[in-house]
Amino acid sequence: MRDSARFAIIGLLLATLCWSGNALVARAFAGEIPPFALSFWRWSLALVLLLPFVARPLWRHRAQVRTAGWRLLVLAGVGIAGYNSLLYSAAQSTAAINLTLVNTCLPLMTFIGAGLLLGEWPQRSAWWGMGLAAVGLLVLISKGSWASVSALAFNKGDLIMLLAVADWALYSLLLRRWATHLLPIPPLALLGMLMLLGVPLILPFYLYELAQGAHFSLTPRNLAAIGYTAVFASLVAYLAWNHAIRVLGAAKAALSNYLMPVFTAVLGWLLLGEGLQGYHWLGALLIFAGLLLASRKALKAA
Repeated sequence: MRDSARFAIIGLLLATLCWSGNALVARAFAGEIPPFALSFWRWSLALVLLLPFVARPLWRHRAQVRTAGWRLLVLAGVGIAGYNSLLYSAAQSTAAINLTLVNTCLPLMTFIGAGLLLGEWPQRSAWWGMGLAAVGLLVLISKGSWASVSALAFNKGDLIMLLAVADWALYSLLLRRWATHLLPIPPLALLGMLMLLGVPLILPFYLYELAQGAHFSLTPRNLAAIGYTAVFASLVAYLAWNHAIRVLGAAKAALSNYLMPVFTAVLGWLLLGEGLQGYHWLGALLIFAGLLLASRKALKAA
């Protein structure tokens, strides 16, 4: 395995860990910070932090930015303005377990999309690996009892989350499809440009939310939540994810989504004192085995 592929895998693990924390923040602050407020201030703060480092590179690569043109606006719409706004909206009206369950659709959507949009149909081992990882995920969700799965109830928040998953799959696939137009732009500058375009797209929805009387208090706790989402779930995770898409492809990178419940369980153990049970270990083992099976041939070739 080349260093680039190894670095991309480490980046995927880091991005997934950061987004696991983002999901915890979305659920924990659902009643305190309105969804579009969290999305707007998250990206605004991330942009303020990043802009001093990308202003000059963006100016130097202005010709490449103009060439990418409308593609950057589309990516900003789905990747910056769309996904997290939908995720935070879904967290207002659905349970944590439902968010996790709906998220399992991402690898399947990305696998099919990669075949239809990119002509990159995954190999048979990747499908088997995805299935094995899905079984591991169900073990985690059901807590080792299949009766728990049959007792799940779904609501409009789950539909919103399904739209969010489709949105993220599209973002990942378009990054891969338009790679030749985007590669001349340095990764940090690309992320900064997407933020510059994405924040104004969120603003009308945030203003409408304010007009409806949805506000939040500037408490240290709320500000810390926004700070986490800005630095880790935005800057760190997006840079790592975008790099992994370029190196590994959208379908293989999407498989890392199965690790989110594993990382969420570990974070709950470390931060909330929630004990790890046998089903946690079994589910994690099946997920890791599935990911290794799905990516084995690709990583050897990378």
